[in-house]
Amino acid sequence: MNCNYSCNSPEHTVARRTFLGGMIAGAAGASMINVPAFALPPIAKKMASQQKNMLLIWLAGGVSQFETWDPKPATRTGGPFRAIPSSVPGTHVSELIPYTAKQMHRLSLIRSIDTQTTDHGLGAYEMRKGHRKQPGREYPELGAVCAKGLDSPDRALPGFIRVTGGNGGGSGNDSAYLGPRYASLSVGAGKPPIYSELPKGIEADAYQRRQLLRSQLGTNFAQKRRTASTDAFTHSFDQAAALMERRAIFDSSREPEKLKEAYGHHQFGRHCMMARRLLENGASFVEVTHSNYDTHNENFVFHLEQMGEFDKTFATLIDDMAQRGMLENTFVLVMSEFGRTPKINRKYGRDHWGKSWSVAVAGGGVHAGAIIGKTNETGEEVADRPVDHGDLFHTFLRAVGIDSKEDFIIAGKPVPMADPAKAAIEELLI
Repeated sequence: MNCNYSCNSPEHTVARRTFLGGMIAGAAGASMINVPAFALPPIAKKMASQQKNMLLIWLAGGVSQFETWDPKPATRTGGPFRAIPSSVPGTHVSELIPYTAKQMHRLSLIRSIDTQTTDHGLGAYEMRKGHRKQPGREYPELGAVCAKGLDSPDRALPGFIRVTGGNGGGSGNDSAYLGPRYASLSVGAGKPPIYSELPKGIEADAYQRRQLLRSQLGTNFAQKRRTASTDAFTHSFDQAAALMERRAIFDSSREPEKLKEAYGHHQFGRHCMMARRLLENGASFVEVTHSNYDTHNENFVFHLEQMGEFDKTFATLIDDMAQRGMLENTFVLVMSEFGRTPKINRKYGRDHWGKSWSVAVAGGGVHAGAIIGKTNETGEEVADRPVDHGDLFHTFLRAVGIDSKEDFIIAGKPVPMADPAKAAIEELLI
């Protein structure tokens, strides 16, 4: 059956991708994955005691809160799926995520998001940047803010990395006034970046001599004509050289076969495994996208299929990171640009909804097993503790130890790091 799940907005003109995962693997009684406790690498031990990191799982298109984090079974809005108990007594989630249900003691849910926004572009802008869009003003994305706020000389990798399909290698335009140093770098899942090895015919010792000469010339140049642009160029060049020396980090084929099987032999599985490798080797912020959740048609069939791919992989990722000690200081965030409507349309779909929806978080900086806010019986209104994108942005930054009330100093002037009219969800933070 051929279905068009997209709303045909500019953000979703690309055809729905072909899914490689299978259908949902069991229901409430499904066995939890059994991931072996692999040896904790030294870098992960160091990270657990020193470094802060963030992982964003972006469910593009607007995942349904009813079919994930806030089910409303046996109501006129609830749809056909049941709510199942999780590893946190009293907390239920959709039966479409049975593996994740068994990891809920490591997760927390924010069920009372009210952003009002129902446009894909505006919703993504607000959730990623923590501000309403304003004419003539541009704000950096969460990844760029984290890259700057968590920057240190000890960071071996770029601060803001998007794991994408293909070969990657491109730089994003998402750091606004923070400058290109903190813009995103795209890397292809399971492979080192393209052009990250020496060309044939150039020996390692010759390359090192070239690097030494470049460094000497650059130092002489900087003494007389140093600018922000030359600093950015030098940083980019040095970063590329550092990536060349760390190509093995990007090679997911080195992972044990049993672990690769647990993550799943599909793109999302490879991307999540790559994200974990990058975080444990020094990246400040890594983003992985799972798409496309824009289910205006046949919402239930689609979520049955899509959650079947997301659920086990995400549960494996959380379990794997916990075993390695990474969750102590890595904040994990699962969100979309908005949720889906309580009303089920005539095509058995759910439309765009910004009034009462959910995100999931885990890891360092936040309490585990918590539920923040709630919606009413049918999920049509926030019944307790409403929050919006600005409050969330403060919360996410605070979770990794960044004081979101501080200012950036840009061209000698203070610029608020987050919306000063908003505030973090204090009861969620440790």
